[in-house]
Amino acid sequence: MLGDDMKHEIDLKKYTIRTDLVVDLLESKDLEGVKVEEVEKNGIHITDVFVEDDENLLGKKKGRYTTIDFQDVTDKTNAKNVEDVFVEYLKKFLEQEGISFDQKALVVGLGNEDSTPDSLGPKTVKQVLVTKYLFDMEEVTPSSDYRNVSSFIPGVMATTGYESSDIINSLIKIGKPNFILVVDALASSAISRVNKTIQISNTGILPGSGIGNKRKELSKETLGIPVISIGVPTVIDAIVLVSDTIQYLLKHFSYHKEHINQNKLAPITSIDTSKQQEELSKEEKETLLGEVGQLSEEELQELIFEVLTPIGYHMVVTPKEVDFVVQKLGDVIASGINRALHKNFDN
Repeated sequence: MLGDDMKHEIDLKKYTIRTDLVVDLLESKDLEGVKVEEVEKNGIHITDVFVEDDENLLGKKKGRYTTIDFQDVTDKTNAKNVEDVFVEYLKKFLEQEGISFDQKALVVGLGNEDSTPDSLGPKTVKQVLVTKYLFDMEEVTPSSDYRNVSSFIPGVMATTGYESSDIINSLIKIGKPNFILVVDALASSAISRVNKTIQISNTGILPGSGIGNKRKELSKETLGIPVISIGVPTVIDAIVLVSDTIQYLLKHFSYHKEHINQNKLAPITSIDTSKQQEELSKEEKETLLGEVGQLSEEELQELIFEVLTPIGYHMVVTPKEVDFVVQKLGDVIASGINRALHKNFDN
């Protein structure tokens, strides 16, 4: 029996679910100082969040956060649709920041190439079309269709000994770019968004924040030039994974509520998932899971945190096919960056 005493023992100060996505925090679309716009394009859901003040309920910096949600980037047609939407919104960010075509870009790929879930940045930047050396050569006149673009992969502090922000600051002094695009792997608090979401933001980024290793911020405030961050959640907190699994279990039972009191599980093949299912009552949840079934989603995650943390199982996890999917995501984002930065770019 859990009882009320056990609930009161949970220390919420230690309890944090790792997420870098603003859309994960949108429990309500009616938040003071936060404007939300949503549209659908070719089966892709776009959520535009405008945080109008630094003091807000989301705890996020003032700025724009655009989330592009999709289903399968490994499908060629869908990947093209995702890329088209990504290009459209990245161009909107460039326009919003007042960035003209004659301004120089620096594209930075954050992350550890030797760790697959963290390799999105390096994999993407290796495919970005770099033209700076052509602009630097006096005997070469680059086509007017191409922007002056440079790129860099700073690696991780554990292997270089340097903060990414310090390295990038040095590059800014040398190359004098007018703006920066930063690509990095993120964390989400929703299973449905892992490897299926691209977030674009003009508020900068905290390298390593997805796995709890916060380094110096990369932003307009710290670097002196506009910073547009591009990220994909490739990992999820194990606490969320366990909690969501329990929620999916309850949803499974809700399709055949008559089986609950018969002490047997409805076969998956017999479930018509196209019909609208009723939410299980508190009593039905208790019948299935005892007192655990009575807990709210937040209380359930708090309990799982208390169980997993002392035994060292508070992990971040990633899907088994992450190597293949991250490469595909890198392809889409790199091609999208090339199309957004250059004119008439053709793969």
